Amino acid sequence: MVKRFHTALALGVLALAVACSDNKSSSPVAPTNQPTTAVEGADAAADGSTLKVTAPVQVSPANGTLLSEFEVTLSVNAATPKFTSSAVALAHRFELLRGGTAVDSFRGVATSWKPGFQFESNTEYAWRVRAEQGQSFGPWSATWTFRTPDQPEGYNIAGEVYDPLYNGKTIGNANGSTAFLPGVGIQLHDFTSHVEYVLPQTIAKGEISVMVTNTPANTEGGKTKIMAMREGRSDITTNDRRFTIEKRGNPPGIIAFRIITSNAQEETQGAERVSFDFKGNRWYLWRASWGSNRFQLEIFEDGANGRRIYSFGKNYEGTYDPNPHLAYIGGPVGRGGPVDATVPGMIAKQLWISSRPRPAFANK
Repeated sequence: MVKRFHTALALGVLALAVACSDNKSSSPVAPTNQPTTAVEGADAAADGSTLKVTAPVQVSPANGTLLSEFEVTLSVNAATPKFTSSAVALAHRFELLRGGTAVDSFRGVATSWKPGFQFESNTEYAWRVRAEQGQSFGPWSATWTFRTPDQPEGYNIAGEVYDPLYNGKTIGNANGSTAFLPGVGIQLHDFTSHVEYVLPQTIAKGEISVMVTNTPANTEGGKTKIMAMREGRSDITTNDRRFTIEKRGNPPGIIAFRIITSNAQEETQGAERVSFDFKGNRWYLWRASWGSNRFQLEIFEDGANGRRIYSFGKNYEGTYDPNPHLAYIGGPVGRGGPVDATVPGMIAKQLWISSRPRPAFANK
């Protein structure tokens, strides 16, 4: 009788324990929701992303924008983690594309980026952004596009200078008596008038070219200059890196040049010193190039696609390496006095200095 009582009691306790256990498991459990600063995921999503965050949302420039200038700031609303409300240190990867190929990129915590890329004119570019943390990355944003202007504003950046001048302003320093002729260019009224450009870095190989008019053969002066370069601001006549391109007034219409490198001095001699009957009402493209131990001067009547009226060049030793590197439309006054400086009255536009060939937009 006692044994049966003990067995019944044990079974009753076991049943009560089971009943209590069932009641506990069916009760709601508050989530722990512990914050974390890591949002990496081990598995890649369908889009290849490995970071559990949203895609950044683009703000500007709006998709399909036609830019009014050749500088643009790309901005987004930041990506956010999907499964935590705590602050998370995310970087943003900006990518700039042309024709589907990445041409520039930036990674940083900022939500905006101003590319230093040198944009081509009248060209469509695309951009997109994603979040990154360590080696993991989130999904890309949408791909938005923008188009650059047909004609760039002037700029002076490392390795390249462009100054249209017909737009009523210059990115250089205009000296002496000058005037902007709307839609035409800048006029340098007398011998002392010139435009100076201080280059951010030396261009040891490239070209300097400019379109000029109002330069008849019989202008006043002697060794007057269409364009020039030098090292610093010491007298251009004795400068260690003198580079002068001349349309002389006496004798009329004489074309002359001189370049002084680290190990040579080359100038026009014999048949290279040509006299040409320049017309005051026509435009002439003057283009001088240097590098790889070769100097070349070419002149085209009526622009880049016009008749080539002059082409002479010379090999040289050493390098052309002025530091600091200064360039001019016209020329500064040197030891010979004002009569050997700028071609008086000349009108100039579309200055180009670069290691790249002169682009089509600079020939308009």
